[in-house]
Amino acid sequence: MHDHRPILNKRVARHLGERIIPAISRVVAPLTIEHWEVTDAPAAPGQGDPVDHQTALAATYTPFQTGTPWGPAWGTTWFRLTGAVPTEAADLPLELEIDLGWDRGAGPGFQAEGLALRPDGSVIKALNPRNAWLPVEADDQGRIEVYIEAAANPIVSRQGPTELGDVLTAGRDPRYVFARADLVEVRAEVRALAADLATLSGLAATLPEDSGHRAGLDITLDRAIDQLDPNDIPGTAAAARADLAEALATPAHPSAHRAYAVGHAHIDSAWLWPLRETRRKVARTVANQLQLIESGDHPEHLFVLPAAQHAAWLAEDQPELFARLKEQVAAGRIIPVGGMWVESDANLPGGEAFVRQLVEGTSWFDEHLGKRCRGVWLPDSFGYAAALPQLAKLAGMDWFLTQKISWNQINDFPHHTFWWEGIDGSRIFTHFPPVDTYNATLAPAELHHAATNFRDKGRAQSSLVPYGYGDGGGGPTREMIEQARRSADLAGSPQIRIADPDDFFAQAMAEYADAPTWVGELYLELHRGTFTSQVEVKRTNRISESLLHSAEAWSAIAAIRAGHPYPYEELQRIWRDVLLFQFHDILPGSSIAWVYREVVARAEQLHRDLRDIIDQAQRALGGGWFNPAPYARAGIPAYGSGTPDAGFDQHVTPQRDGSDLLLDNGTLRVRIDARGLVTSLVDLRAGRELIPAGEAGNLLQLHHDFPNAWDAWDIDEAHRHTVIDLNDADQVEVDGTTIRVRRHHGDSAFVQELRLPTSGDELELDLQIDWQQQDTLCKLAFPLDVHTDHARFEVQFGHLTRPTHTNTSWDHARFEVNAHRFVHLGEPDYQVAIANTGSYGWDVRRCAKPTGGTYSVVRASVVRGPRYPDPRADQGVHRWNWRLAPGRDVAGAAELGHHLNLPLEQAAGAGGAADEGPLVRLDGAVLETIKLARDRSGDLVLRLYEATGNRRSAVLTGDLALDQVREVDLLEHDFDDRSPLVTAAVVTASADRIELDLRPFQVVTLRIPAGAAAARRRS
Repeated sequence: MHDHRPILNKRVARHLGERIIPAISRVVAPLTIEHWEVTDAPAAPGQGDPVDHQTALAATYTPFQTGTPWGPAWGTTWFRLTGAVPTEAADLPLELEIDLGWDRGAGPGFQAEGLALRPDGSVIKALNPRNAWLPVEADDQGRIEVYIEAAANPIVSRQGPTELGDVLTAGRDPRYVFARADLVEVRAEVRALAADLATLSGLAATLPEDSGHRAGLDITLDRAIDQLDPNDIPGTAAAARADLAEALATPAHPSAHRAYAVGHAHIDSAWLWPLRETRRKVARTVANQLQLIESGDHPEHLFVLPAAQHAAWLAEDQPELFARLKEQVAAGRIIPVGGMWVESDANLPGGEAFVRQLVEGTSWFDEHLGKRCRGVWLPDSFGYAAALPQLAKLAGMDWFLTQKISWNQINDFPHHTFWWEGIDGSRIFTHFPPVDTYNATLAPAELHHAATNFRDKGRAQSSLVPYGYGDGGGGPTREMIEQARRSADLAGSPQIRIADPDDFFAQAMAEYADAPTWVGELYLELHRGTFTSQVEVKRTNRISESLLHSAEAWSAIAAIRAGHPYPYEELQRIWRDVLLFQFHDILPGSSIAWVYREVVARAEQLHRDLRDIIDQAQRALGGGWFNPAPYARAGIPAYGSGTPDAGFDQHVTPQRDGSDLLLDNGTLRVRIDARGLVTSLVDLRAGRELIPAGEAGNLLQLHHDFPNAWDAWDIDEAHRHTVIDLNDADQVEVDGTTIRVRRHHGDSAFVQELRLPTSGDELELDLQIDWQQQDTLCKLAFPLDVHTDHARFEVQFGHLTRPTHTNTSWDHARFEVNAHRFVHLGEPDYQVAIANTGSYGWDVRRCAKPTGGTYSVVRASVVRGPRYPDPRADQGVHRWNWRLAPGRDVAGAAELGHHLNLPLEQAAGAGGAADEGPLVRLDGAVLETIKLARDRSGDLVLRLYEATGNRRSAVLTGDLALDQVREVDLLEHDFDDRSPLVTAAVVTASADRIELDLRPFQVVTLRIPAGAAAARRRS
């Protein structure tokens, strides 16, 4: 039998595309167009930068015609549209339809966009290719006047090297052609018919071909099309709709899947556009959602607002829009979610930085919008560290949402609703929307996929669908809401409920409280290159975290001991910038060149600001700008300056042994051959050779790195198929106590330095590269004669143990992983640590020995050379530092990583003058943070954690009245009835001593009242 379904599909599709949708509106009159191109800064860099609306509205506009090119890349052009409503059209339903020159193949947030304003400067709504209309607001004489701030954002979303990613290289040629600006009559019945047909034809396409329901829908759709006169769609639309009414009114089965539709707009804080453009994207998106809400046509519409930074930008840039936003937050129609400053990367930020994401975001929403967030909303990040459940719970969060794990290349994640358990044992209720997108449109195919893909069927019935145009912003549209209305209770479809995410999670917890548990990280089997891409932004991030740690500690100590004013506002400003730069398309290295040019420059200015803060605090304590001699290790760049602080530690002088060089300090003996490679590393204490026979360490390796897609994001496993070992040295020289090795490959130059202190167990390895390769991955390899099937990798506030074998597909997929300040591996009675100052990507592999047994190869991913979206990513000079420490247990590894990255940590702990002694001292755990409370009370706040993965006792002593201590949450509030804390960490507290009982990897925040130091001294 001939299958009629494809014919019917074509029939419905053609009528929709060629007859029905074009008939939704009729041009009443064209508008008159004038324009003013922003040229405040005549030089190309900056030409077209946004201006305030007062400047734009007062500008001189010149005539402009449709069909005329406009808008150099990243430029801004203002258009003034004027017209009049004809008398005969005064009672018609009217709108304005605008086409700035949309590219229909590009998404709404990836090209030209506009913001429409009234002559008084108030905002109407935004324009993009999926939302290209404006309401008509005519005066008493029927006159229309609208201003449009049009952004000529170039299309950078089509993969491939492009110079469009920076205003400095994008050129000045116009990117768009203004197509139309018309006053139109809207035919509501035709618009409704289009929605009816889209819903039912889309639903039919999801049903089994042999089902009776599908057959009935086929017949219904066919009859409805028969009712239409192609030459008179408006006159026959009602009859066609009548034939569809019964099908649309047939309710869903009571057991149908329930999809909780949550309107949102995933706005990347920077990506294929600069930070300055994101600020305007926020305003456009919020304007559209306010229009939907305030029009009264969509009383069910709710919109969630993640990222406090976006709301803060709106308050600064568009106070009128922000005031309207606040009204709708109070009314419950706009809902702040996530409780984070930005939707950050969830692997690379340090522990304290992730705390501050939660603290700054939650506090801002609470203080400025009166809303306390109860869940972490993080749909699009590239994997999720196993420390996050504890941090989320300590910030008062009840739930966690993401979607990205659905992008896994190899393994399908087994659950959509589950309890996620972190490294310390904390659990948070977690949901992955089975719709497999965070930019849903509520099309029937998406809803069908959500229901059929849901992996918890039979145990749960509900899932969340985040809908609305995103990435580049936009959010839900009226068409999506119409789809939701028609699918709310429709036979064959999941039931749709417009919802607040808190309501969804309450329902999901109630129906699935015994959900399964997933233990450990949520590793994304994709985008592994983000651990390495854009070296400089990762370098500046690590330095920022280090300097903030020291600046807060020095300032707190100076405030307590010398009455120095604590720089609350300045530190908060810097923290918020650092948190912004940790957004999940900035810190991972996946943004355009403009973003990194700006972010790295701004970060380096923050570093100067932080040094000034430290200097002022130290001067208040009787010192000057810090003398790094007691704290810095030779060869470690001071705050990443790249200048070794030589001379502060003593190093052994290399000795010649034939063509080899030897370093020997009585603890370690290192042999470096004529190639500059480490051929022997003996731990003299254990009598153990660490380099396997025939292997060599300090080996640089190059791989072809041209992934199947997503250059900056991905490292594909195929990179291992080819490798070039940089065995040949241009020069191996001795410079005092340093062995310096020079190499080259193509146009790239490599300088490796090795040193060994006169005492201690650390081989110092420094690397400088002038990197000129592209589509190439550089790794530093160290084979170690350690037989193990696992390694430990530092994550926030602890470490994660990962297998180094490939027993399962899950193990195999982790061929590239992330770590923070150390990697550690070992046998039961012997262990090795490698600490670093800026590496995040790693792999550890087991290799078979010819004589039996295995050894491990530890490799740090050093630099890549992706060409999209930044065609010159990572080109230039970069520096790295590692310390290889044989015999170190995991506590020693944590200590090594801590001190290597925090050269002022000991100084801050000392607290100024030596005769005063330390302000506080902690034994048995790591003191992560010393600061004053954010509420300006003057209270001292200490954050500490157990770093080894063991149950431990810790003791805090110091020059404070410690018996007044209180244990608080991350927001520095006392725990309440909602507290996730099961047992308090503080066991006893006396005037000079606090004893704590810590579970593995537990994070504890202590608050000591202002004046406690004075009280202690008086006693």
